[in-house]
Amino acid sequence: MTDAARPDDGADAGEDMSPSTQAVWAGEGEYLVQAATQVPVVYSCAYGYPDVDSWLDVALGRTPGHIYSRNTNPTMRAFEEKTRILEGAAAATSFATGMAAVSNTLFALLSPGDRVVSVKDTYGGTSKLFLEFLPRFGVQAELCDTDDHEQIEAAIAEGCAMVYLESPTNPTLKVLDIARLAAAGHEAGAVVVADNTFATPINQNPLALGADLVLHSATKFLGGHADVLGGVVCGSPELVETIYHYREITGATLDPMAAYLLIRSMKTLALRVRQQNESALRIAGWLQEQPAVGVVNYPGLESHPHHDIARRQMRGYGGVLSFALGGGFEAVKRVLPRLRLAHRAANLGAVETIAGPPATTSHVECTPEERASMGIPEGLIRYSVGIEDADDLIADLAQALDVA
Repeated sequence: MTDAARPDDGADAGEDMSPSTQAVWAGEGEYLVQAATQVPVVYSCAYGYPDVDSWLDVALGRTPGHIYSRNTNPTMRAFEEKTRILEGAAAATSFATGMAAVSNTLFALLSPGDRVVSVKDTYGGTSKLFLEFLPRFGVQAELCDTDDHEQIEAAIAEGCAMVYLESPTNPTLKVLDIARLAAAGHEAGAVVVADNTFATPINQNPLALGADLVLHSATKFLGGHADVLGGVVCGSPELVETIYHYREITGATLDPMAAYLLIRSMKTLALRVRQQNESALRIAGWLQEQPAVGVVNYPGLESHPHHDIARRQMRGYGGVLSFALGGGFEAVKRVLPRLRLAHRAANLGAVETIAGPPATTSHVECTPEERASMGIPEGLIRYSVGIEDADDLIADLAQALDVA
């Protein structure tokens, strides 16, 4: 096993503690040097050894260490360890972006002739992999109605190599019963992968619900400050080793400075997510009372069709919601410019509130017809709640909705 998939020797650094404490302390002890209290940014392309035997031991994975930073790097490893412990995994490996984590996982584990079962409203880039890229390599993807667990289970029972789940989904905030679908996947002999970006390990742990792998776009809530790109996959050493090997050859490596920024940001992850959970629930409740707003998508609302599932498998409902305006895309174009406390940008999970339509954010790669087939109306606004005061955000939404 290479160092990329090696469980941390200092595994006593928070594995039995709360996520709030793990976010601050976990995974760092081995990488602190010369009495520093923060993990350093290690900028070195290669790592030297005094003799060939010790070099060979590290190269072959017999002893811990690093050979070349395209493969592993100390700062990168500290970020992987922190995320691994938060997700309750045995191993983790990181990537340059969230989509690198998704694509490397799919291409590392799927082969020509394989079949993957997923749902229609995954993130737009993931959907493009299923519909455009995987078929070119002889991999069939069946995308089921996200609301229909029986249909998903029937598709899995027909045979598949992978079940790919995203919960809550982006941007419709639908919730999948991870335990139920993981059991169906394992009965079919499939690897079960769950994208946990929206929930974060503070609100949900898919591995504890039966998934084999959990992945994140670390760019979003893990980073939390809209200033760093990254991705990570956690799971068993065997599966993570396979994905790591694909990544070390294809080269979608996390940069050391990005890894440092993620470690720094994750120290406040629990604080940020708790605030975002609380504010998002208040805002969603307020929005569903507004005459200009149609449907409000937020799993914390009792009116949400999957609220019971969310209540069972999540500790909090997340910082993202979406809502549809009755006036369609023209209403979106009138309302968004009036928001004073929201960036109009293609990102989410940051300390600042961010708002935008799927046409320019999550599903910019898709046509209006493709978005409609996924149940995404053109009047939908995805609203990622920041850590601002909820009363100020509600007041800002109120004045913006006046034109709708």
